[in-house]
Amino acid sequence: MKITLVNPPYPPSVHSHPPFIPLGIAYLGAVAEQAGHEVTVIDCQAEKLTYETFRSRISQTPSDVVGVTATTLLYKSAMHLVNIAKEVQPQAVTMLGGSHGTFWDENALNEYPSLDMVVRREGEQTFVEFLSKLQSKTSFNNVLGITFRGKDGKIVKTPDRPYIENLDSLPFPAHHLLPLESLKRMGKILFPLISSRGCVYWCDFCSTVRMFGRGYRMRSPKNVVDEMQLVHDKYGVEQVTFYDDAFTVDRERVVKICEELHARKLDLTWDCGTRVDMVDRELLKLMRGAGCFAVWLGVESGSEAILGKMNKRIKLDQTRLAYKLAHDVGLMTIANVVLGFPGETEQTARETINFVKELNPDDIGFYVATPYPGTPMYDEVIANGWLRVTDFDKYDTAGPTFETPSLSMEKLAEIRYKAYQQFYLRPSYVFKMMRRGGTYGRSAIKTSAAYALRALHIKLS
Repeated sequence: MKITLVNPPYPPSVHSHPPFIPLGIAYLGAVAEQAGHEVTVIDCQAEKLTYETFRSRISQTPSDVVGVTATTLLYKSAMHLVNIAKEVQPQAVTMLGGSHGTFWDENALNEYPSLDMVVRREGEQTFVEFLSKLQSKTSFNNVLGITFRGKDGKIVKTPDRPYIENLDSLPFPAHHLLPLESLKRMGKILFPLISSRGCVYWCDFCSTVRMFGRGYRMRSPKNVVDEMQLVHDKYGVEQVTFYDDAFTVDRERVVKICEELHARKLDLTWDCGTRVDMVDRELLKLMRGAGCFAVWLGVESGSEAILGKMNKRIKLDQTRLAYKLAHDVGLMTIANVVLGFPGETEQTARETINFVKELNPDDIGFYVATPYPGTPMYDEVIANGWLRVTDFDKYDTAGPTFETPSLSMEKLAEIRYKAYQQFYLRPSYVFKMMRRGGTYGRSAIKTSAAYALRALHIKLS
């Protein structure tokens, strides 16, 4: 069968990142090819396609199935593509996958008559089974993990599919289907890897547990390094980044991955993200020696009270220690911070900003708490009637979407801007990043310069 998988463009005028490899699509492409189907990928972000240029592409791409992935921010954009695909390829089954569709499945089908089906949670096994049923013209009713419009027009939701326990059974992502030349940044492609799925915690702003389960399913160390070896040898990749929610949950597995990298003398650098309570000096030092150059450590808040509300289950002293150890062994640190979580006040936000300056990471992400469907925070915001913005095109973590009695949306936006300004305009930070040099150093200096110019403009006006 002819399968077309699509990565939608960002909505216009929204905070967006440079295009990265769409790993979910690459996995779906791999399992579909393994099952004998012909797969085409249209990556609107990498190829800078507009809705009209997408129309031209899809009209020239005969398809039995058109599958579009979407986060909450990309949902409306994805559905615009579904409408176009159904217009020009009316015979094709249109599908939505990804985190937003998982928790918005019935709504999506009701909102968009051109959408035929939603694939919920992990898609690989569901997708292959659905394609088999479609090819043999048999009923979808027994395919687990889908929501679709039946022949009578009523929505059918099958039970959830059990999670894939043996992740090593999945083929490696089908990178060859992607427009790799369009994904280059400064002449290089950043290759992502997922070495695990699921999480043993459930922070209230995160949908991972509902999406991938409250359990930690891991690929074997050999399987992980086999993929690193493949992208290095086949594509000349020098750097990979792990997309795991918490890379170091299983300490012994990380040790074995590092040992496997040493044994193969694989010349690759890599970075990862994890929790501050799941690292120690010996492990970080071992990771550093095996090519790790940076760790993303979740700070989230500098207020113990807000951390408690988030259900984060960490203490500030654990965060202080993790950052100290990472710096001691020579790792770069990137801090993830959530501002405006329910219960946040101007005082707790100031505590967070001061705490981040104390930690002195190499880079920072101040993200506005955003109530994504599928998160406990979404349930809380809806239950309390706090939601003010219902346009998913605005759910980019850069602007507020809800308001609590303790903090207005206007004040939160001001706090976030000043937080970035205070972080990047510290002379000590600017000099540190000038000394560091390299890609990250140059990027940090550019960011600092941008905030300096904006600050100067404000003063002059």
